[in-house]
Amino acid sequence: MSTAIRQPAVAGRFYPANAQRLRAEVETFTTARAKPEQEGREPSIRAIGCIAPHAGYVYSGAVAGALYRRLDLPHKFVIDADTAAVLKEAAPQLSEDAEAHRYEHALEVQLPFLQVLQPDFQFLPIAVGTSKFEWLSAVGEAIAKVLASRAGRTMIIASSDMNHYESDNVTRIKDRRAIDQVLALNPRGLYDTVRDGHISMCGYGPATIMLTAARQLGATAAELIGYATSAEVSGDHDMVVGYAGIAVY
Repeated sequence: MSTAIRQPAVAGRFYPANAQRLRAEVETFTTARAKPEQEGREPSIRAIGCIAPHAGYVYSGAVAGALYRRLDLPHKFVIDADTAAVLKEAAPQLSEDAEAHRYEHALEVQLPFLQVLQPDFQFLPIAVGTSKFEWLSAVGEAIAKVLASRAGRTMIIASSDMNHYESDNVTRIKDRRAIDQVLALNPRGLYDTVRDGHISMCGYGPATIMLTAARQLGATAAELIGYATSAEVSGDHDMVVGYAGIAVY
């Protein structure tokens, strides 16, 4: 397995490059904003998987924070390094590719949330570069098989923003259609809804994999923890991006 250190690609743009400022920002996003009489009433979720947004924190940080503060985070995410080789055997579609990750921010922007909330963790990043359902389904099944054979709990994080660069009204309608398929734990339904409905959800492939694996690992429910569009920050309602935080358990 490769031991090269992957340098951050979007520090200083998507999130603060300064460690202290970054920690403070993540802590702000992950601190519950409940009314005093409601504090402590949000039960933690032992999720099998989740969908988390990956835009610049100014736009999607609040949704990501709302999601991560609700999750009972394990110490392993996707699959830790000592089972990576096992997964490659179970899913021959996968291969090591440092270049695929070098400038990919989708996973990178998740790490500060995990580092603040669960400092002692292992993870394996998987970049998905195909849109073939059979491939996505096979990888999801392989992940489920490997995780089921390993001790301890692992969470599968699918990193995705929702619809891109349409009006706020259109984006919310399109996003709801995709979100409903996730809440129904329907990977094929999500795949078909996104493609047939021209929904520019950038991580529908990873989400399809996650849903496939989560169902095989016993997931029976999903919950939309947070949703927003960039219009809530930018004020531009004509060209927005949607963000959703969803827990699958």
